Amino acid sequence: MNNQEVISALKGKLVISCQALPGEPLYTEAGGIMPLMAYAAELAGASGIRCNSVRDINEIRAKVKLPTIGIIKQDYLDSPIYITPTFEEVSALVQTGTEVIALDYTDRIHPNNVKREELFHQIKQVYPNQLLMADISNFDEAKAAVEIGFDFVGTTLNGYVGDEKTEGPNFDLVSRIVNELDCRCIAEGRIHEPSQARKMLELGVFAVVVGGAITRPLEIATRFIKEINKDR
Repeated sequence: MNNQEVISALKGKLVISCQALPGEPLYTEAGGIMPLMAYAAELAGASGIRCNSVRDINEIRAKVKLPTIGIIKQDYLDSPIYITPTFEEVSALVQTGTEVIALDYTDRIHPNNVKREELFHQIKQVYPNQLLMADISNFDEAKAAVEIGFDFVGTTLNGYVGDEKTEGPNFDLVSRIVNELDCRCIAEGRIHEPSQARKMLELGVFAVVVGGAITRPLEIATRFIKEINKDR
């Protein structure tokens, strides 16, 4: 699948995030769980899979025929950034063949005191044809990502980084990005209901990513139980 085919496959569709981290119920050292989640997503009609770690990406790509948005979550002592924080993670992701690589493009310093612009230019110099997605938290970061040349801009980190806190999805941010920037905006973050995903597409986003509401049973069950126990 070439880049234009990937872009066409994702446009106007739902991408499902299939991730489990150590300590979570669906994480196993042996693997094998996330590709089954991805297969279920494919059967349902999803257009792509967002996934974490070389192991899971390889297993998922062996199981389904959908394009993947790959990340590596890695903690470093000298930076709060953990979504594909350095060129090392990017290179590892390139080797998997993942169609899109997503990385943190918030206004913070990456590990080893690397500026976000420096990392982007390094990636483009070595891997000029790799599709890249910027995970941002606010409008200014989205604008910076568009200006430097990211292929996709995702609202992944809104509400998790910075002061913009909302209970549900941030429709206002998405609307502003869509209306004021020339980019492929991917709505992601706290989209819990099908109607919310539909509204995002009606606002004009390029695609929607949903994870916790579909592939994290602990989160789903907790939401039900919290509602049932409300005011008791």
